[in-house]
Amino acid sequence: MITRFAPSPTGGLHLGHGWSAILAHDAARAAGGRFILRIEDIDGTRSRAEHVDDILADLAWLGLSWDALFFQSARLADYQAALDRLRAMDLVYPCFCTRAEIAREVAASLSAPHAGAGALYPGTCRHLSAAERAARLGEPHAWRLDMAAATARTGPLSWQDGFAGSVAAAPAQHGDVVLARKDAPASYHLAATVDDAAMGVSDVIRGVDLFGATDIHRLLQALLGLPVPRYHHHALITDGAGRRLAKRDGAARLGERRRRGEDGQALAATLRGFGPLAAATKAPTLPL
Repeated sequence: MITRFAPSPTGGLHLGHGWSAILAHDAARAAGGRFILRIEDIDGTRSRAEHVDDILADLAWLGLSWDALFFQSARLADYQAALDRLRAMDLVYPCFCTRAEIAREVAASLSAPHAGAGALYPGTCRHLSAAERAARLGEPHAWRLDMAAATARTGPLSWQDGFAGSVAAAPAQHGDVVLARKDAPASYHLAATVDDAAMGVSDVIRGVDLFGATDIHRLLQALLGLPVPRYHHHALITDGAGRRLAKRDGAARLGERRRRGEDGQALAATLRGFGPLAAATKAPTLPL
């Protein structure tokens, strides 16, 4: 078993991150496997070195250790190679629309977005001719996955979740997702999928808020010929009002608790008291 914890250094870790890291760490240790720490730092506008330092300090404070440390910023060539493969298959296209233009087109559309999915990109640039695309490539643009072409190529797909069982992938509900743009050479979807395969991750343990993202990851795995890990989407820690935690929740930040002199291993023991991975369908509620 190889598991991973993959935080973004755009702010401090909170209790929910800590619980997820513990679940992934302990599952690997119990199986005699490996636990990988991956810093997802390709968002150059928001990632900060001081947040990386805090992440490492927080995890060590909880008593966690890792067998390998990777930084996504050092793996840009791998993401570009994956994007080039999709481009060679004619499954991605350049999108020149600004966010404001997309919002206007969505607002003017007669078709409502899927319930709960948010507004989907209307596919404006998908219909540009090859000549129009070539003439505009000097402009700022993103690369979008042609979802209809991609799903037609793969056919029906499924993935296995430790809690939900066999899940029929439904990537089409996400529309033509962005895989890369000028300020982020790979999207979360592309980078995480490529990394999990390259690092031999056998079990992806992460919050249920990312359950839907697995549809896209499963599609990319099929298109790129990558292995499919087992997934375990655990429940999320919530506050007293039932809201999921966010990085802005200062009271729940591990760094604040660490700097106050709290015992990190005692906190980890409290989180472990809610059970191992197999019992992580019900998350603890603050205050902790």
